[in-house]
Amino acid sequence: MSKASADYRDALVKVLRGNEEEQLLYLQATLEDNWDSPVAFLLCLKTIAEARGFKNFAEEAGLSRESLYRTLSADGNPKLDTVFKMVHALGLKLTVEPIEKKVG
Repeated sequence: MSKASADYRDALVKVLRGNEEEQLLYLQATLEDNWDSPVAFLLCLKTIAEARGFKNFAEEAGLSRESLYRTLSADGNPKLDTVFKMVHALGLKLTVEPIEKKVG
């Protein structure tokens, strides 16, 4: 990771720390802009976990800290129930809605 990327990520974690509304907006924006990228979704969750503290977030999700690190690693491939646990720990739920069709 480049210094600029690390600086941006550190700044983002600071913005998200203790701000659940910003965490929600960040997650929503990530899903809207990267709807076809599980990697972007997991990176977003990892960033939020860092902002909340990995240990605390893992406990809230009912996971061990090591399991959370593995799940959110570059090679992570979480089970759906693990994703549900992480989303629930954020005080959120996953929903499904139709894709808006473009007119014209």
